Amino acid sequence: MTDIYKNIETLFPSAGSRLLKDVIMSEYTTFRLGGPADCLFLPESIEELQILYSYAAERHLPITLLGRGSNVIVSDLGIRGVTVIISDNLSGTEFAEDTIIAQSGASLASVAGQAAQRSWSGLEFASGIPGTVGGGVMMNAGAYDGCLADSVIWTEYLDEHRYLRRIDNADHEFGYRRSFFTGSRKIIVRTAFRLKEGSKQEIFSKMADLASRRRSSQPLERPSAGSAFKRPAGFYAGKLISDCGLKGFQIGGAAVSDKHAGFIVNLGNATASDVLAVFCHVQQTVKKMTGVLLEPEVRFAGDWQSAIDELNSCHII
Repeated sequence: MTDIYKNIETLFPSAGSRLLKDVIMSEYTTFRLGGPADCLFLPESIEELQILYSYAAERHLPITLLGRGSNVIVSDLGIRGVTVIISDNLSGTEFAEDTIIAQSGASLASVAGQAAQRSWSGLEFASGIPGTVGGGVMMNAGAYDGCLADSVIWTEYLDEHRYLRRIDNADHEFGYRRSFFTGSRKIIVRTAFRLKEGSKQEIFSKMADLASRRRSSQPLERPSAGSAFKRPAGFYAGKLISDCGLKGFQIGGAAVSDKHAGFIVNLGNATASDVLAVFCHVQQTVKKMTGVLLEPEVRFAGDWQSAIDELNSCHII
């Protein structure tokens, strides 16, 4: 890995602190856990992404792409190859008429706030979502009966051959927590959102109300990756988990939240293995008691080879 780091350093001689090795990923995830990434790179341009991915493709080098680490659980063993984080260095926004064009690393909450400042309505629901525009579009992020599919105009992305492409809303194949990009190696670069003129006071009032509802119902005081499981058709994951008596269920430093059973939280000293064990127990218990198989909403990233059987048994990979 030292050779890989040195080679990438040669590719980007001015990267400085944007290129790091043996980085503990707990610093880069909202769950505050995860082992070391062999090599971590924070690109600041599309060209850098193209150069890095071309280099990796030629050498069959694995790349793990992350945003702000809000919907991911990184293995205790860390991440092999190169970890690319798209966040603040690619977070610019542009404004035209009723449109916001945001780079993929922009915070969804920040974009929602910028829209509100211009009295533009349509992204209020996103004001409390901690992820990036890229991650949000990839999974059609949503909350409180709103989702990004409602306002996306187009998205630019790098395809598997590193060519820049653009698709319009209809071609995003948006569904519940999925899109055209889900499970692919495409890299979202920019997305345009069309919003509606509204009352700034009403927009901020709605955002404040949603923030209050989140604080009262969600365990925001504890590190987590947000909602642990997708909403199964006809049910609510949190209610199923609660009805199965699993609120507060704990393994090591990870637990089902007492406040909202749809969240698995880090009590302060959780390992990724603790979290995985809680996920599996919850999934298996709910399936046994209700017949409903809960599907994880979060992503398990990194070197999970030592837990591959457990991951398979829990239908996580």
